[in-house]
Amino acid sequence: METTFPNRAEAGRLLAEKLEKYAGRGDVIVLGLPRGGVPVAYEVSQRLGVSLDVFIVRKLGVPGFEELALGAIASGGVRVLNNDVVAALPNANELIESVTAREMAELERREQTYRDGRPAPDLHGRTVILVDDGLATGATMRAAVAALRQLGAAKIVVAVPVGAADTCRELENEVDETVCAIAPEWFQAVGQFYEDFSQTSDEEVRELLVRAARRN
Repeated sequence: METTFPNRAEAGRLLAEKLEKYAGRGDVIVLGLPRGGVPVAYEVSQRLGVSLDVFIVRKLGVPGFEELALGAIASGGVRVLNNDVVAALPNANELIESVTAREMAELERREQTYRDGRPAPDLHGRTVILVDDGLATGATMRAAVAALRQLGAAKIVVAVPVGAADTCRELENEVDETVCAIAPEWFQAVGQFYEDFSQTSDEEVRELLVRAARRN
C-alpha cells in the first residue's frame, strides 16, 4: 500500500518534520512553487518559524510544440535557456524574445496577484528551501534551482512530500540538499499520492501569503 497524504496541508506538516534543523533560523526562507506548492510550503514555514514567499517559474515553450522547452523565466527577472533546443531552432532569438515577453506578462500578473504589492525578497546569501507538492520529471524545479543560483542563494534545499525516485536522485547532484519525504520506485503522477489533489486557486495562494506576512 503506497503512502497517501490526505491533502497538501497535511503533506506540508509531515515534510516539516524532516526539515527541523532549519527551524528558527533568520537566514532561512521557504519558497513555494505556485500554485500547488504554496499550501505545502505554508505549513513548512509555519512549523519551522521562518518566512514564506513564492517563487514563480514559467516554462518558455516552443510555439506549436509547447512541451519542448526553450528554457524558463523566474521571479527576480531571471531567464534560463536550454541551449540544445535553442541551437536547433531557426530564428531562435526572435522566438525567445516573443515567448519571453508573453510569459513575463503572466509571471508579472501572478507576482502582483500573489504578493499584493509586497516586494520580492532578497535571496542573496540566504538558505532557500524550495517546496512543491511533488516531483515528477523535475523540469520546473530544475529551472527554479538555476534561477536561484543566479540570484545568489547561498544554499538551496529542494523539499517535497513525494517525488519519483529517479528525479529525487538526479536532483541530489544539482542542489545542496534534497528532501523527498517519500520516493517510490513505482510512480505515475504526483496526484496518486494525495486523497485530495484539487487545484489550488490564485486566491488561496494570496490568502496563505497574506497570513504568513502577518505572522512575520
